[in-house]
Amino acid sequence: MKKTASPVLLDVIIVGGGPAGLSAALVLGRCRRRAIVFDAGHPRNEASRALHGYLTRDGISPADFLKIGREQLAPYDTIELRHVNVVDVARGDRRFTATVEGGEQISARMLLLATGLVDELPQIKEFLRFYGVTAHTCPYCDGWEHRDQPLAVVGDDKEAADLALELLLWSKDVVLCTNGAPECGRDVLNPMERNGVRIIDAPIARLDGTGSKLERIHFRDGTQIARTALFFSPGQHQRSHLAEQLGCEFCEDGCIQCGENAATSVPGVYAAGNASRGVQLVIAAAAEGMQAAFAINTALLEADAARGKVLETAAAGEK
Repeated sequence: MKKTASPVLLDVIIVGGGPAGLSAALVLGRCRRRAIVFDAGHPRNEASRALHGYLTRDGISPADFLKIGREQLAPYDTIELRHVNVVDVARGDRRFTATVEGGEQISARMLLLATGLVDELPQIKEFLRFYGVTAHTCPYCDGWEHRDQPLAVVGDDKEAADLALELLLWSKDVVLCTNGAPECGRDVLNPMERNGVRIIDAPIARLDGTGSKLERIHFRDGTQIARTALFFSPGQHQRSHLAEQLGCEFCEDGCIQCGENAATSVPGVYAAGNASRGVQLVIAAAAEGMQAAFAINTALLEADAARGKVLETAAAGEK
């Protein structure tokens, strides 16, 4: 399909319309910056019934949270929201050009990647039936709702063992299901047993319960245990290939490497949210989006001031 390019050079392209991307757009809109937010519409917490730990929004559904965020951007006429996937970004002379599905191209002076991560889910029969309701990744997000209940952690590595110990803050009845021989050694397993975490290494056959409420874990040896919630420490990968394509550096954990001001190793490219940070909470992602927007606006202001273009930029914001 023939590509069509917009003749307008925007200030910022934001890839990702989750908490980080929308928060950045809000700050940039209030700075009268011309920005466009591209969102593919599949956030990491899409399966969750509620998000937690966000002051004034504790317990809201992720869908409602995003709906409110989009509505609150409506007064800012320099911000555009587009529900479309970005398939390519090219770096040019003082600009970035994004190509979306269908071939349209949009260019801007700066680029913010708020594309998030993808969790690698356990391959256990019936798991998806409970995911987001009684099967979770984060005890800070969902542990309180299952306090004092019989809990299970699924995983065979040190991260799973650490998660099992952590969950003792919410429940004294925690079982680690390694789903086969554990990868971690006795130096990791012994502290759990000393603290009352039971370890079951029988392979898991399936999960069972009523609707989306977990009730039992069945093992291949014919045994079962009653559990009302399950936690796991997932492997993760970047949702988007754009950071790698642009040559951004990555941390050992696979996150995009950023400085304190959210700038990546590629000039003009910033990152915020789960794609660039280890703390994967909605409130943290929103704060990082705000921080990135401040840094981007400052960089644009400094560039315009050096060229005597600040008044031109302000005038463009009035259109």
